[in-house]
Order: sequence, then structure tokens, then C-alpha cells
Amino acid sequence: MTNLYKQSLTNTLILFIGFAIGGINVLFLYTHFLDSEYYGLITFLLSTATIFLPFLIFGMHNTVIKFFSSYKKKQEVDVFLTTTLFLPLLVIIPLSIIGIYFYEQISSWLSNKNSIIKNYTFLILLIAVFMGYFELFYAWSKVQLQTVFGNFVKEVFARFCTTILLVMVYFKMITNNQFIYAVVIVYGVRVLIMLFYALYLYKPKLIFKIPRDLKKIINYSFYIILAGSAGFILLEIDKFMIPKIQEGISKVAYYSVGIYIASVVGIPARAMQQIATPITAKAINNNDFKEVEKLYKNSSINQLFVGGLLFLLINLNVEDLYAIINIPEYSNGVFIVLLISIAKLFELAMSTNIAILSNSKHYKIYFYLSLTMALSVILLNNWLINLYGNNGAALATLIVVVFFFMVRILYVKRKLKMQPFSIKTFLLLAIIAIMFVAFYFMELKLNPFVNIIIRSIVITIVYLLLSKKLKISQEFNELLNRYKT
Repeated sequence: MTNLYKQSLTNTLILFIGFAIGGINVLFLYTHFLDSEYYGLITFLLSTATIFLPFLIFGMHNTVIKFFSSYKKKQEVDVFLTTTLFLPLLVIIPLSIIGIYFYEQISSWLSNKNSIIKNYTFLILLIAVFMGYFELFYAWSKVQLQTVFGNFVKEVFARFCTTILLVMVYFKMITNNQFIYAVVIVYGVRVLIMLFYALYLYKPKLIFKIPRDLKKIINYSFYIILAGSAGFILLEIDKFMIPKIQEGISKVAYYSVGIYIASVVGIPARAMQQIATPITAKAINNNDFKEVEKLYKNSSINQLFVGGLLFLLINLNVEDLYAIINIPEYSNGVFIVLLISIAKLFELAMSTNIAILSNSKHYKIYFYLSLTMALSVILLNNWLINLYGNNGAALATLIVVVFFFMVRILYVKRKLKMQPFSIKTFLLLAIIAIMFVAFYFMELKLNPFVNIIIRSIVITIVYLLLSKKLKISQEFNELLNRYKT
């Protein structure tokens, strides 16, 4: 088994652990231990910070992956990494000064529908800086093709710390207000851990010189800043706009639970991308487009294979899952889960498409597409949230993802003569659709926990047997054969 798939499998396991811890937090601890308005508040702060992350870090986390393998001498590498470390300060420092000067106006605008936001607005910039530098140091480890530890810190550490903090809230060891500040401290500790690990893997000597290809680096970073911000807007803008359009910040909490449940479907992509992105960048830098195409196709079918099973398990058990949560306000998210998980399936099928676009000479189109996506989702959210509330936000995301999925696939097909699909892709989609319809009407009138266990076992067995019979995933069949022998 290649290093790519070994790390992908390990990363997948870490993501499942992280999502399991996060699931406990989101579905049970947040909903029962923290006041819903504070749950909505922390969701709003984290989502808003995520939107600003690429801009604050000047796109350096992507720039590292794009250009690192093009430098061969240690001194060149050290100059480059020094530049990526300090260049973001040219954005962070002026923006901090502007934020301090116009703080009252900014905080009043953000809190016009929900006054609780006003006193916490300054935390947005601080969280964004912590998140940004974490991604930068994580990128330093990715280009060394070491992704497992960083993935563990990113996916498990913060969630586990949050679990402890929520338990402390329950036992009245800290207040709801103190919980918000404690989460910010956790993100600060997380970036320090990632810094020390990155330096352990490779410790650059700080050399303050202009790196080779500075013009290319700045040009690339400029487009990636805007494209990255646009990409995060697609992911997070709904949680930003809901409290701006609707009164009651607790509605963000209700929406976030549905989004979190659906996001489990996207785990395979998140695991694969950690290692596939730097490998794609290196292959493109070496003009090895056969390797790029091979990875494009293999990761598409394997991601869709795992994601398809998760899609069925999530959506066919979601009503029982909400019954376990047993809070009526949250249980309206069934439709949100379905829409967002369908969007996640499209993202899985798209495979390394974004990595190919952002690391090839066609990276500018990635900016234009991302910008158009961001504008589209903002307009659709503004329209559909007013019409359908939280369901409208989910519908807006699905529409944009599906449309631009097709555009990106067709663009790479036209420019690079490659696409990720095969007959197996359509066979797998048929399996998913048929099983969804068939099991949707499978009603079990037992305890919700028992319902989920029984239904999940049956769905998994049928799905894996059909996939094996039709030879959907070569890697899955090889894994089965290895255990047989």
C-alpha cells in the first residue's frame, strides 16, 4: 500500500475519532450543557473568523504547497519559508489597527439583530490569526509529506478540549461567558503545538532576503487569497448570514447541528486532501500529468465509495438521531442534513479537481470560479433564507455546489484532457440511489439507539456486498482479499 493511502487511511481514522468527539459535543453537550444563544455565538465567531482566514494569512498556506517543491537548495527553501512566516504581518498589523479604530462601528453592524455579538467582536480577528498560522505551519508539515500529526491536532485536539470545557460549564466550574474565551485560548495553544511540530520536521534558518520568483509568489498569493476567502465564504457564509437576517442567534445553533451531521459524509475528502494536495502540486511542478490523472481518478471513486456509505447511514438514521437529541428546535434539521450531504457527495466525486486547478498554470480560473461561487451563494442565501429560513441556507449551498461542480469538471476536461469518472462512478451512484429509496421506507418501531444499530448493520452489509460484486473499488477488494489470505 502506498504512503498516500496509508496516510489517507490513518487520517480517515483520525477524522472519524475527531468527528465522534465533535458529534458528542454538537449533538449532546452543546445542546444540553450550553445556552443555545452562546452555542450560536461561538458558531458565529468561528465561522466569521474562518471566512477571513485566507486574507489574514495572505494565502501563504496554499503558497507553501504550490512553490515549496520548486526550491531545491536549502538556502532557497529557508528564504521562502521565512517570507511565508512574516509576509502575513503586512496584512494583520494594518487590519488590527483599522479594527481598533473602527471597533464601535464594526461591532454595532455585526450585532444589529443579535446584541450578544457586540462584546465579543474583537475575538474574530484573534481567532482568525490563530487559525491562519495553524494552517501555515500545517502546510510546512504537509510539504514534508507528514500529515498525520497535524491532522490529529486539527481534528481531535480542539474538539477534545471543547468537551472538557463543556463539562466544566455543566458542573458550573466556568460560566457560558468564560467558555467563549477558553475556546479562543484552545485555538492559541493549538497553533503553538503545530509550530513546534513543523520546526521539528524542518527548522529553517531565518533569512530575510527576497525569494526567487517573488513576483510569481505574490501574484499567486493574491489570487489564492481571494479564491480561498471565496471558498470559505461558500462553507461558512450561511452561519454568518442567518443571524444577520433572522433574529435569534440560537437559530445558528439549530442549523449547525444539521450541518455537522451532514459533514460526516465529507470525511473521506478531508482525509485524502491532506496528502493528495501536496502530491498533486509536486507532480504538476514536475510535469507528471499521468500521475495527476491517476490520482484524480482513483481518489474520486474511493472517496465516493466511502462517502456513499456514510451518506446512507446518516440520512437513513437521521430521524432516530434527532429523537435521541430530543430537543424539538433542533429536529427541524432533517432536510438540511439531506441537502448538505448531497452537496458533500458532489464534492467527493470532484476528487482532486481543486488541487489541480489551484496548483496548475490555470490557477487564475480557480479564483474567478471561487469568486463567482461566493457571490452566488451570498445572493441565494439572502433570497432563500428570507423565504425558507435555515432550509433556504442549505438549499443555496447545494445549488451552488452542483452548478460549479459541473463547471470545474468540464474546465479541467477541456484544458488538461482529464476527468475523474468511469462507468464505476455511475454504478456506485445507482447503488446509493436505489438503496436510499429502498431503505427509506424501512420503519423500525424500537428504541432509537436500537433502530440505528440494526439499520446501520443491514445497510453496511448490503452496500459492501453490492460494491464488491460490481468491483467498484479496487483498493477495497484488495483489502478484503488480503484479510482472506
